[in-house]
Amino acid sequence: MPATQVFFYRDLDGRSPVVEWLRRLRYDDPAGFMNCLARLELLEASGHELRRPAADFLRDGIYELRAKHKHVQYRLLYFFHGRNIAVIAHGIIKRGSSVPDVDIDRAMNRKRQFTSNPARHTYQGEV
Repeated sequence: MPATQVFFYRDLDGRSPVVEWLRRLRYDDPAGFMNCLARLELLEASGHELRRPAADFLRDGIYELRAKHKHVQYRLLYFFHGRNIAVIAHGIIKRGSSVPDVDIDRAMNRKRQFTSNPARHTYQGEV
């Protein structure tokens, strides 16, 4: 199976909320940032085959990449577009026992926007 391409969601204004979240994380918790990058690399290598503990299905086509540093749990919410594209839609620090519905809903809304116009909602730039 070919490698999965990993893209980041982009808003209509050209910003990528998850890239901005990762950039803040890089300065606030460099080790946590590196763990998130390692999970992104696993997603790129494994795509649909990635399972717990690295990833899990949430609902309605939304998955989570699961990273941890010390006692902080990081989650990158993503969805698949076609067979070999994963789109990272949202990033959070998980504080409870599950990912809050509001965050899953935000990722689902971004999935709808991306699906309607992939070129307009694909971030082009560096993390």
